[in-house]
Amino acid sequence: MERKRGFEIAKGFENKGINMPVRKTKYSAGYDIESAEDCIIPAYTPGQKPTFVKTGLKAYMKENEYMMLCNRSSNPFKKGLVMANSVGIIDADYYGNPDNDGAFMFAFYNFFDHEVEIKKGDVIGQAIFQKYKLVDDDSAEGERVGGFGSTNK
Repeated sequence: MERKRGFEIAKGFENKGINMPVRKTKYSAGYDIESAEDCIIPAYTPGQKPTFVKTGLKAYMKENEYMMLCNRSSNPFKKGLVMANSVGIIDADYYGNPDNDGAFMFAFYNFFDHEVEIKKGDVIGQAIFQKYKLVDDDSAEGERVGGFGSTNK
């Protein structure tokens, strides 16, 4: 079988009981992603950096695809959680990078007035695979040299 797209356990999480993402219904666009470990997301204060919630996963896909990381619709109302970057984009060349093996995380702010606890195995967001198109005069030739935030370095 040809590998097209999917999820794998990232290095360092092999024996941590990470569950593979699943779609819960046949018409769901997104694969539910769980937290790889317990963590606390503090109440927001100005100037605070987001809290990164580890998934223990990496994703592979075809070169003309990307994966969108989206918040759960219930997170803002039930847990006060919003994604710091609104929508996360994981490019195909992020997979297996030398910095972090392509492990992806969710970056959250907590807008409640109290800390929010995330337990290992809690569904924290969704991943949706998409194709993208190029403009006629596209000339991108750069290559990824690292993990999170490594573009143009």
